Amino acid sequence: MPFLRSAALAAIALLAASAAGSPLLAQTAAPAAEKAADLDPAKMVVAKVGDGEVTLADLIAMREDLPPQYRQMPLQAIYPALLERAIDGRLIANAARAADLAKREDVARRIRRAEDQVLSQVYLTESITAQVTEDALRERYKTFAAEQSGREEAHASHILLDTEEQAKAVIAELDKGGDFAALAKERSTDPAGADGGDLGWFSAEQMVPEFSQAAFALTPGTYSKEPVKSQFGWHVIKLIEKRTTQAPAFEEIRDQLASELSRELITAKLDTLRAGVKVERFGPDGTPIPAPQ
Repeated sequence: MPFLRSAALAAIALLAASAAGSPLLAQTAAPAAEKAADLDPAKMVVAKVGDGEVTLADLIAMREDLPPQYRQMPLQAIYPALLERAIDGRLIANAARAADLAKREDVARRIRRAEDQVLSQVYLTESITAQVTEDALRERYKTFAAEQSGREEAHASHILLDTEEQAKAVIAELDKGGDFAALAKERSTDPAGADGGDLGWFSAEQMVPEFSQAAFALTPGTYSKEPVKSQFGWHVIKLIEKRTTQAPAFEEIRDQLASELSRELITAKLDTLRAGVKVERFGPDGTPIPAPQ
């Protein structure tokens, strides 16, 4: 519940601040943090509540659910607060079980949903992680590097106008020594006009063919002597520079490659699971609906 969560976070913040300034609390909490490196957190009991136990693994899991500013704090700084919240949580859960809340249908549905979420997460994590290996990522990088390296890119500016006559008038002013960026700010109908018409770096396929053909045909530092027509209007283009792309190093995009491969593996896994099960869909009124395409 939002109120209970907010109250718990407030308590953690207060106790964490107290622990940071209290040598006694810090010294009390420190052994738990130090032992975490040597013992299995799931077997390290940090509290006994009635017949049940709270482990260090429970506190670590609670810490991961906190906002970033608390996760970044040393464990010993928030250990006392986490421990008390874990004990409170166990006491409340015990009271709920004693009241047979788990037998209520609405509560049972929520428990089943939570169970499904945990099982789904663990199943996917374990099955996908085993396939996202260093060798698989490096093989994927070879394909990525081959596609990204050696492509020609251009850095250009443009002035977009409504008519050919307007474009020719701009070219005439440029021929007289007019400033391209100033003319773009004054006359371009494209939002890039506010930045002097600067379009940044782009590859040929990122622009409409007429624009790319004209831009890449220019010599750096020159502008188009004739207006270039596209579906957007009439362009006056200035080529600033060209370059040949190089793929980033493997280490720079390793996480990106891992995310992409994970998504593909999850999609493939779901396709496999769907293939073996009959799935029927119904609308809110109970009428059948077709499967999404």
